[in-house]
Amino acid sequence: MSTVRLTNASYVVLGLIEAFQPATAYDLKRVAGQSVVNFWSLPHTQLYSETSRLAEAGLLHEEREETGRRRRRYTLSEEGRAELDRWRAEPVRDLCEVHDPATLKLFFGADPEALAADQIALHEEKLREYEETRAGLSEDSPRGIALALEMGIGLERHFLDFWRTTVQHSHDRA
Repeated sequence: MSTVRLTNASYVVLGLIEAFQPATAYDLKRVAGQSVVNFWSLPHTQLYSETSRLAEAGLLHEEREETGRRRRRYTLSEEGRAELDRWRAEPVRDLCEVHDPATLKLFFGADPEALAADQIALHEEKLREYEETRAGLSEDSPRGIALALEMGIGLERHFLDFWRTTVQHSHDRA
């Protein structure tokens, strides 16, 4: 097992490298922007620093181009795979943390109906995006990606139900 301290960002990098290797940090940024960042906030600069750090720790193999842009391509080392497998096997005993500005504003007394219009539009767009992504998955797409996508679709539908019900309750009280 590695002696380097690993964070959730470390596991994002290890998992993305496993799925899309060989990959540059830029490749990871692009893929993360279309996938992981939909449910896990991660600054793209962290992908760059984390790949180097994990390579130094022996969890990634690094191959650097000799000429040109001298890009670094990463693959998962055996130690990296073992660390990723160990992490995947650990139970998760924490609930998800919600950082929703609209819910925060509701809590502090914002007008629910005023918030709802924008929230409905935003969640309808995100739901459309997820459904288009699901339609584009191939049969050999990793099951975990499909399941995470289904979670996102379910959450977006829940948000839409909540905001539509909130508007309906506002009209019922009027």
